[in-house]
Amino acid sequence: MMRLRPLAAAAAAAALLLTGATTASAGGRHHDDDLGLTRHDRADLHRWAADTWTSFVAMTDETTGLPADNIDASLDPATRSGYTSPTNIGAYLWSTISAEELGIIGKREARQRLKQTLTTIATMERHEPSGMFYNWYDEATGAKLTTFPNGETIYPFLSSVDNGWFAAALMVVATAEPSLRRQANALLEPMDFAAFYDANQFGGTRPGLLRGGFWADPPNVATDPGTVAGSPVYFTKNHYDITNSEPRIASYIGIVRGQIPPAHYYATARTFPASCAWSWLEQRPVGVTRTYEGQQVFEGAFTYRGMHIVPTWGGDMFEELMPDLFVPEAEWAPKSWGVNHPLAVRAHIEHGLIEAGYGYWGFSPASDPFANYDVYGVDAIGMNPEGYPSDAEKTNVDAGYEGCRAATNPTPTFKDGVVTPHASFLALPYAPREAVDNLRKIETVLGAYGDGGFYDAVAVRSNTQAKRYLSLDQGMVLGAVGNVLGGGILHESFGTRQVEKVLRPLIGQEEFGAGVVK
Repeated sequence: MMRLRPLAAAAAAAALLLTGATTASAGGRHHDDDLGLTRHDRADLHRWAADTWTSFVAMTDETTGLPADNIDASLDPATRSGYTSPTNIGAYLWSTISAEELGIIGKREARQRLKQTLTTIATMERHEPSGMFYNWYDEATGAKLTTFPNGETIYPFLSSVDNGWFAAALMVVATAEPSLRRQANALLEPMDFAAFYDANQFGGTRPGLLRGGFWADPPNVATDPGTVAGSPVYFTKNHYDITNSEPRIASYIGIVRGQIPPAHYYATARTFPASCAWSWLEQRPVGVTRTYEGQQVFEGAFTYRGMHIVPTWGGDMFEELMPDLFVPEAEWAPKSWGVNHPLAVRAHIEHGLIEAGYGYWGFSPASDPFANYDVYGVDAIGMNPEGYPSDAEKTNVDAGYEGCRAATNPTPTFKDGVVTPHASFLALPYAPREAVDNLRKIETVLGAYGDGGFYDAVAVRSNTQAKRYLSLDQGMVLGAVGNVLGGGILHESFGTRQVEKVLRPLIGQEEFGAGVVK
């Protein structure tokens, strides 16, 4: 079993300040013993991971080795979604690595599963000029989809963030399973993240940003026509302009592979400027301006319950912590991510248990217990003015923007909170005692658990459960447990010496405006 590197002292100190007597530490790489997990804790985590793997087996087509996007709680193959994505496929690949490391499956089965999936991927249509994969495929055939099973038209799209998660999985496989390295690298090598990078976003005055993606053929929405490797494409009008969000995995990979300039990391915003021009934000950020890689960066943060936190867009756990499954951000960047990650986890805990009084915590985009899919978060630590709510009633929080506009809802009353188990798994390195206890209550008190592990979400006051399993969310569960009980398998497999040599000095120099308010 691989061992983990020493945790960052600054991160551990931040965690201890916030959790009091807890044994949590905030380093990205540490053995589960360092987290103070008991034998009972480890047994439960292993059981949860094994059941989660059962859902992946049920979701995965026996011929292609591709997982469906989702499956019903019955685990009946007939309820597979009928479509998959690069992110879903990536989640299955890294989950297979975790399952092997945890002893849930043997080495031979893991290798056979990985080889089957990689062989199918090699036959799937991709955008040849960029080497990127389209967003939707049929998991039973590997064919690119132009309609969903319900008949809805698909305009085949190439997403920067989805290709980022897929590339991350290929990098993990190439390291963790040497016998398949050549096959994984053959799929990874053509992928050029420069295709998503808009160097002229700011007219050349500073590094550019990543676009959301592009279409190879005209879609039914407004676009910015352009070219990729000389071929015409239709770019999204949006760019990913904030740092604390899931697209940073694509930025990391593009930078590591020399396809995007390192200074791009400092072109994204920690928060938008503290100015009335930005008063649509739900609160005025605080912070100072510093310079890195020749770029001036406003180290802005939001204020919440005695903490300064660099917000995500929606205040959710997915944006904050999913990239941390692969890049040990708290260790490599102890003055930025090493401080912010434990603070964000503490904010989720205090919101769920104290401010909203749900009795449970952990909020992230997931299946909607009352419909299909929705976004959830701690609105007060999100920049989205419409809010990622923490309850089914979509209660919005607005603290006003000091000096510019008055608050519209500074002291809301929260109702039927919707918690997402994968959020607690992501929080394991930063609040292990709280995360395990929270998950046990979700399983035993709410009963939001089935043969494939935790149901995707549950509205706690009405105990309305989203009885569905999603590849992405199950992948976060197995990735997190693989890191905690499996010796940091994803960190070690992704964060190779080559990756660390590029990323660690780049992100490690930064000091966020995050911290405990004195």
